[in-house]
Amino acid sequence: MKVAGLHLLATTAWLLAGAAHAETPKVVASIKPIHSLVAAIMKGVGEPGLIVEGANSPHTFNMKPSSAKKLQDADLVFWVGHGLEAFLEKPLEALGNKATVVELDDAPGLTKLKFREGGAFEPHDDGDADEAAEGHHHDEGEFDMHLWLDPANAKAMAAEIEKTLVKADPHNAQTYAANAKALDEKLDALDKELAASVAPIKDKPFIVFHDAYQYFENRYHIRVAGSITVSPETLPGADRISQIHKKVTELGATCVFSEPQFEPKLINVVLEGTPAKAGTLDPEAATLTEGPNLYFDLMRGIATSLTDCLKG
Repeated sequence: MKVAGLHLLATTAWLLAGAAHAETPKVVASIKPIHSLVAAIMKGVGEPGLIVEGANSPHTFNMKPSSAKKLQDADLVFWVGHGLEAFLEKPLEALGNKATVVELDDAPGLTKLKFREGGAFEPHDDGDADEAAEGHHHDEGEFDMHLWLDPANAKAMAAEIEKTLVKADPHNAQTYAANAKALDEKLDALDKELAASVAPIKDKPFIVFHDAYQYFENRYHIRVAGSITVSPETLPGADRISQIHKKVTELGATCVFSEPQFEPKLINVVLEGTPAKAGTLDPEAATLTEGPNLYFDLMRGIATSLTDCLKG
């Protein structure tokens, strides 16, 4: 009887463990920087799926059957929002109430910056943005959606991710909380590291491929002098290229930065006849391997690319 009782207890414990494991939600994140934050908080519990894989960009991404299946199977979906991953709007609507969808540009505590216009920054064709109610921030073009390029915003999004995971999976609440605390501390350390890293090049102007970096600029007080195009999916015309070429010369911009997913020949045209150098910035982690450390590699990579090109 004693052996049978022990066997019953062991079986019950195994079934309970299996039930707890079965309740762990299937989680999907839209892009690599967000996936990295989710993966860090889920460490030891599970691994989130990723929609925009490899060197793809959310600006030009088309849903594939494998991506659609990940969404269909998901219990939780984390994305930045309508102004960035437009390709997800209809698929997320089709999910209905099947999954909890978290739009991280709604996370409390975010710093949000409006797009720049005029001079070397092209006007954003905002459509009905003027009619939007004050404080409404889902209209494409109203806010720059590259929110993750400020570690303070990453902390705010991580807090929202943790809260959502704890609510969906209370069995693992302690693990999520411990992971979130560790991530928060690492982000604080990263913030200090980046500030020290870019301090020597703060006053050197440079040109970027598209206007994606103002959160990084705002945080660390560096000087972007203009962008080649307002949005990577819309290549600039000859007049725009000529305007930026002139701006590089006038400002004495030290570097012009391309991005790994987009046409580098444009950079060569802008650089022609100027002393400026070419560099590469990777705001969406196209060249990096997904995982919990990607966010840190991404931010350090931007700082290193800037300092390597501008310090000369």
